[in-house]
Amino acid sequence: MKIGFDGKRIIQNYTGLGNYSRYVLKVLAEFHSENQYQIFSAKSTGIANGLESFKSIEFSYPEKHFSDSLWRSFGIVKNLKHEEIDIYHGLSNEIPFGLKKKGIPSVVSIHDLIFYRYPHYYPWVDRKIYGFKMRYAADHADKIIAVSERTKSDLINLFNIDESRIEVIYQNCDPLFRKKKSDAEKQRIRKSYNLPSHFVLNVGTIENRKNALLAVMAMREIESDIHLVIIGKETPYAEKLRDYINKYGLNKRVHFLKNISFTDLPGIYQLAELFLFPSEYEGFGIPVVEALSSGIPVIAAQGSCLEEAGGAGSIYIDPKDSSALAAQIRNVLSDSDKKQNMIKAGLVHLEQFSDHKIAGQLNKLYQNIIKC
Repeated sequence: MKIGFDGKRIIQNYTGLGNYSRYVLKVLAEFHSENQYQIFSAKSTGIANGLESFKSIEFSYPEKHFSDSLWRSFGIVKNLKHEEIDIYHGLSNEIPFGLKKKGIPSVVSIHDLIFYRYPHYYPWVDRKIYGFKMRYAADHADKIIAVSERTKSDLINLFNIDESRIEVIYQNCDPLFRKKKSDAEKQRIRKSYNLPSHFVLNVGTIENRKNALLAVMAMREIESDIHLVIIGKETPYAEKLRDYINKYGLNKRVHFLKNISFTDLPGIYQLAELFLFPSEYEGFGIPVVEALSSGIPVIAAQGSCLEEAGGAGSIYIDPKDSSALAAQIRNVLSDSDKKQNMIKAGLVHLEQFSDHKIAGQLNKLYQNIIKC
């Protein structure tokens, strides 16, 4: 099979959708190198994170185009047809217009419908653009990949999509998180980032929906030797956290880190006592998988898909109840047996996210679409 992909997220996005896109290409190239994977991109600069080393992956760039966004939505179809692509996979909630007219079958990965569930977190224009592109993709793609059962449920209930057109295929995190750092390496990381001796960790964009303020609030009810480390790109919401920290004198116990080396991030996870992810709503929650892969227990918020990411061994709390979060933090940190049991249960849960399994599910889906 010759499979085409839009490369914008692959080479220009350093976070969620970019990580997902690169992950899909990596596992496909590793476990199904019999296929050819062609990445079409309007730009030749950016990050590919080692994808160039796979012989089955090829990058293609248009010779001339008026606009990157117009080319991605319309012009790319001409390139796909010229390269005789067997199937196109839209990795980030959208597909180009006109694929069916050109006889090119397609599949789209839809990550979440958060902008429908929580519209107040998104500007009006963004909601309209996201809704239009996602709705078109959901209606016109031959198959839809939902990254969680929660996203599948949202597609059925909010977009009225026939359940038979949707397949849930999870994702895994980068293999770096499954590699244990040596004691010397962890000490280097602790010193480099001035990490405290005992800390709980939160990773993710510091924005309203991710709800890091709940973790900060919980610190008031936690023993003073436990610190909180927050890693992520800051938005104006970060000022709410700093205002609360200043008001309640938590400056010495809450630490913000950004621009962390990706190769150091697994070591920071491994140094943490516990991972906190109180996000109000997620499409999947890859930081939870990163934490479990790193061998630390997880406390996350209930109400979206995080139970799927964290499994039965993790703990889930009301995303509006800081006292419940504080109580669970104390519960885990004071009971070493409970902590170890959570870690073991997390590692068992991760088996369903194996790279080999996910690559096989993707490859089978492509084959079934082409056969139809």
